[in-house]
Amino acid sequence: MPTGTPTVIPARLTAPAKLTVSLRITGVRADGYHLVDAEMVTLDFGDEITVGPIAAGAARVVVTGPYADGVPTDDHNLAVRALGKTPATLRIDKRIPHGGGLGGGSSDAAAILRWRHHPTDAAGLDDAARLGADVPFCLVGGRARVRGIGELVTPLPHVDRTVTLVVPPLQVPTPAAYRAWDDLGGPTAPGPNDLEPAAITVVPELARWRDMIGDATGRTPVLAGSGATWFVHGEHSNALAALGNEGAEIIAARTVPATIG
Repeated sequence: MPTGTPTVIPARLTAPAKLTVSLRITGVRADGYHLVDAEMVTLDFGDEITVGPIAAGAARVVVTGPYADGVPTDDHNLAVRALGKTPATLRIDKRIPHGGGLGGGSSDAAAILRWRHHPTDAAGLDDAARLGADVPFCLVGGRARVRGIGELVTPLPHVDRTVTLVVPPLQVPTPAAYRAWDDLGGPTAPGPNDLEPAAITVVPELARWRDMIGDATGRTPVLAGSGATWFVHGEHSNALAALGNEGAEIIAARTVPATIG
C-alpha cells in the first residue's frame, strides 16, 4: 500500500431491505427517466457487510450467504461503486433475495455511503441517485415519500406494520417494466402501484402468483415496485407456506423507524 494511504478500520454494517408500498408515475423527463411519487419503508432484515483494510493477495470483494449466486464483484456491484477509491475490502453476506425489488444492491451501496459519512442533504441525495434510484431512500431509511427519479426523499412518521413478502422464482427487469408502462400509454393502476399492469405484461406469470397469494390469504396482494415480489399486509406465513413448494421465498417482516447503520 502506498505511503500515506489511510488505514481502514474494520467495521460491520447492516444494509436493510426496503419495500415500495405504493408507486405512482407522475411523468417522464426529457432524458427518458420516469418521475415517481412513492412511499417506501425500511424492513427489519437485510444484508450484512464487513469492511476491512486491503491485504496483499486478497480479493477486494467476497460475496457469501444464501443469495450470493450471481452477485457481481466488480464495478457492476453498487457497493463497489459506492466505495470509490477508498482502499478497503468488502465481505457481503447476501440475505436479501435479489431480483425481487427489495433494494439489496441499493441498500448495500447506501450502507457504504453512510460508513463514508456521505451527506443526506439535497446535493448528497442527488449525488447518491447517480448510483441508483433507490439509493437515496436507502441512505435515509425509515419511512419516506420519494419523488423525482428517487432523489427527493421526505421522511414520514413511522408506522409500525407487519407485511408478508412472497418472492417468486421470477425476475422483472426494471427498465422493461417502465418501457411496458410507456407502451401501455402510461396507465394509472386501480391499486397502489402504477407499474403492476406493466410488470405483468413483461412477465405474465406474475398474475398467477398474485392469484395464488390472494386465494391463500383472502387479501389483495400488491406488487413491490417493478416486482417480482408481492406483499400483503399482516402476518400470513402459515397461509402462504405451500407456495414455498412452488419455489417462492416467504418472508414476514416489520417496518423499522430508521435505517440501521
